Amino acid sequence: MIVWVARALTGWEMQPLSGRMSRAVGGERRATYWDMPSERDPVADLKRIAFLLEAMQEPGYRVRVFRAAAATLAGIGPEEIAERAATGRLQELAGIGEVTERTILESLRGEAPVYMRRLESTEGKPQAEGAAELRAALKGDLHAHTDASDGHATIREMAEAAIELGHEYLVISDHSPRLTIANGLSTERLMLQLDEIALLNAELAPFRILTGIEVDINEDGSLDQAPDVLGRLDVVVGSAHSQLRMEASKMTRRMVAALADPHLDVLGHCTGRMKTGRRERPESTFDADIVFAAAARFEKAIEINCLPERLDPPKRLLRLAIEAGCRVSIDSDAHYPGQLAWVRVGCERAFLSGVKPEMIANAMGADDLLAWTRSHEA
Repeated sequence: MIVWVARALTGWEMQPLSGRMSRAVGGERRATYWDMPSERDPVADLKRIAFLLEAMQEPGYRVRVFRAAAATLAGIGPEEIAERAATGRLQELAGIGEVTERTILESLRGEAPVYMRRLESTEGKPQAEGAAELRAALKGDLHAHTDASDGHATIREMAEAAIELGHEYLVISDHSPRLTIANGLSTERLMLQLDEIALLNAELAPFRILTGIEVDINEDGSLDQAPDVLGRLDVVVGSAHSQLRMEASKMTRRMVAALADPHLDVLGHCTGRMKTGRRERPESTFDADIVFAAAARFEKAIEINCLPERLDPPKRLLRLAIEAGCRVSIDSDAHYPGQLAWVRVGCERAFLSGVKPEMIANAMGADDLLAWTRSHEA
């Protein structure tokens, strides 16, 4: 007896049953999911996720999604599961959606599903408790805008809001010259901003306003500001704002080149996606394994962007970044003072992805943070 299985979902391959685990039904040997060469059971993985969600006190509807998917799979044979997986028809089954389909495909490939790994890394701690622990660890915010570019408050107003939230520092990261639609700062305007920050720091101490920029990543991976100017700043966040639908291989090279630049410290909203209303935009495509390996190699941080319309990167990619050994920064990308409080959303996403306080750049005190950013230039 044979079963069809999808190997890496690139085509069909016939594999004999392993005989590791099977059961006799009416005298006939029947395959179980454990017989599949992947050595994983997608039904068991779905049930395990449901259990972990319950342990973490997640909403019941999330638990039901995975239990329903497990029940659907349990009612059909492994041959049909593999056939539907290989032909992209899993979502035709009742109770199978995008997330559960991805879980099943990963299980069929012999991989522990990303969703399950993420939940297991939280050690069963309730989401609210885990997110609160990360929020309490934050010392500041590395990505915030003012009315000098496309924000809607002065540097002082943003700093005072950060003080009210209990931050010890705030990085002012207005846009670079190329992003004219966001009133990006010329070199001259940026230098004037640095002078203003110096005066405010003398007045607001011990709170510290750190100098920074959200510099555009050009199509070739270079940064949209002169190196000597970037070298004067405390923190440099680099983000792509143009040509977001470029070919995946080119986008990969673009991001790796930016990460290799000694002046860049944080890769901002890495997929460029938008999730709300008229600003909805799909993710940029790139080889996440290569990009996150580069970030880990050069000791740069992957931003967890907290704007509700971004929530970037998606949790599946964030988990991959964590597994690659990347540091993260949990940033509000605030354009109004009240938006600085949105770091709590990023803390929830970070906790669900297995982030620990020691992995977070802005959980460092200001002096340690600056030592880290200076180490990139060294």
